[in-house]
Parts: sequence; C-alpha cells; structure tokens
Amino acid sequence: MTARQVIYSGHVQGVGFRASVKRIATGFEVTGSVKNLTDGRVELLAQSWDSDELNAFLDAIDESSLSSFIREREIHIIAPMNQLGGFSIAR
Repeated sequence: MTARQVIYSGHVQGVGFRASVKRIATGFEVTGSVKNLTDGRVELLAQSWDSDELNAFLDAIDESSLSSFIREREIHIIAPMNQLGGFSIAR
C-alpha cells in the first residue's frame, strides 16, 4: 500500500475543487479523502495498492481543469491509512 498527502495552494477553495477531485478519484483504484484547510489550502490524502495507479490519479488532477486553480502542491509520503474503501470529501 502506497499513501500520499498532497497540500494544494492557490485559488482552491470555493471553486468545486473537492468535488472535482472526488469525481476524478472514481476513475482510479484509490481510497482517501479531500478537505479544505482553515488557511485556504486543500489537503488530499490518497492511497492505493499500486503506486503507479496513485501517481496516475495525482497526474490526472494536475492535468484536469483544476490545474488553473493550483499555484503549488506539496507531496508527502505518509503511512497507509486504515480506510477500508472509497473516497470522500471530509469536513
């Protein structure tokens, strides 16, 4: 299992960013969540059994219409999460 935390900054809140990420996730075998942070950034937590699949998911976000809202992204390798399945928008 491979897991990543990605912090997106830019104009990423109030533009449907989280819903779009969730929609993109449906095309990949990934689990995780996406949520707004109080400082105006968005946090993505994602994991997959296949590191290529996880990287393809992250690339799909970068290549989507969301790219115009992203100024910067920080990617961190994290320990796999105990999430059984699905992808959600966290509050």
